Amino acid sequence: MKTKAVRLHGQNDLRLAEFDLPEIKDDEILAHIISDSICMSSYKATIQGSNHKRVPADLDKNPIIIGHEFCGEIVKVGKKWQGKYKEGERFTIQPALDGRLETPGYAYPFIGGAATYVVIPNLFIECNSLLHYDGDAFFYGSLAEPMSCIVGGFHVNYHTKSGSYVHEMGIVEGGNLAILAGAGPMGLGAIDYAIHCDRKPSLIVVTDINDERLARAAEILSPDVAAKEGVTLKYINTANMADPTAELMALTDGKGYNDVYVYAPVKPVVEMGDALLARDGCLNFFAGPTDPTFSAGFNFYNVHYAATHIAGNSGGNTDDMIESIQMMQEGKIDPAAMVTHIGGLNAVADTTLNLPKIPGGKKLIYTNIDMELTAIDDFEKLGATNPMFAELARITKANKGLWCGEAEKYLLANAKAI
Repeated sequence: MKTKAVRLHGQNDLRLAEFDLPEIKDDEILAHIISDSICMSSYKATIQGSNHKRVPADLDKNPIIIGHEFCGEIVKVGKKWQGKYKEGERFTIQPALDGRLETPGYAYPFIGGAATYVVIPNLFIECNSLLHYDGDAFFYGSLAEPMSCIVGGFHVNYHTKSGSYVHEMGIVEGGNLAILAGAGPMGLGAIDYAIHCDRKPSLIVVTDINDERLARAAEILSPDVAAKEGVTLKYINTANMADPTAELMALTDGKGYNDVYVYAPVKPVVEMGDALLARDGCLNFFAGPTDPTFSAGFNFYNVHYAATHIAGNSGGNTDDMIESIQMMQEGKIDPAAMVTHIGGLNAVADTTLNLPKIPGGKKLIYTNIDMELTAIDDFEKLGATNPMFAELARITKANKGLWCGEAEKYLLANAKAI
């Protein structure tokens, strides 16, 4: 079986190539990848190469396939797994393998999201990382991984009770929650989850410094939608506030926030998050910095006297991924708001190398098509000369400008094959 894949050969060295996959062993599975969303983590691995802790040292001799947010169909099942998996069924993968550094998209030559076909090793299946997926749209399966990171962030927060040394995991139900720098793609996922999860806060305050992003967030996840779930949702632009901390504290009558999520690795934002904490408040540093020396101040007087604390997570676990999939399939959350660009396998290398420079949210790749990375907002303009984009514009416009299952089906049926 031949595959086409984008492989990392060294620092900033991504190449799209066609090559042969080995025959699967009795304990392996051959799979067809349909969609893969590009994560900032892939950019970090690309610019660091073998200096990245997850990437092997011999990239020049054994390049690895990048991408770890993928969804597809099973093509062939080895004898060992024929009772658990079936040919033709859909799947997604939890790439975090029981704390191992060697994971799909970072360390393997024959599995990664930026490929047409891959071989799934026995290890991933043994770890229960190969998950059944029954959704109609493949892209939701790709978004299950970033969504699981968000879910994990809500589960990793913790709180205490005076006189007890037991940490109570999760956000405070009925509490005050702040999502700082939260109008980006992952922030939207966090808002959606906070509104619809089983431990809802009573107040969610989302900050950003861009009116357009905030307006778009409010259009997709409106205060009215939150109110129906018993949650007060406020979008705040802190850019022109004389004292953002004081004004945000005033929204809680001076009590502060039980849970604060920081969605940008910016020192003043982290420090404002610390200042917003209520007694026993937990600050979750969700944003992953590229600078290994990144640091910010934290009020240790409050750590001692107000029991404030900090948490963080760089991914979710398998339970988080399953929860994400279930909530999507039940219609409780819709992470389509994360996606702002669509492209084909040919667009992966350039997109990954330039990811920080490309505005918007998630870049969703359909690995079997040839298509330059294209913003959903540009569909209508391109549709003036291209009937495919004209139809995609019509479909997405009818869906609040969001990517959707109907758009995916149309694209897969009409786009140029890679």
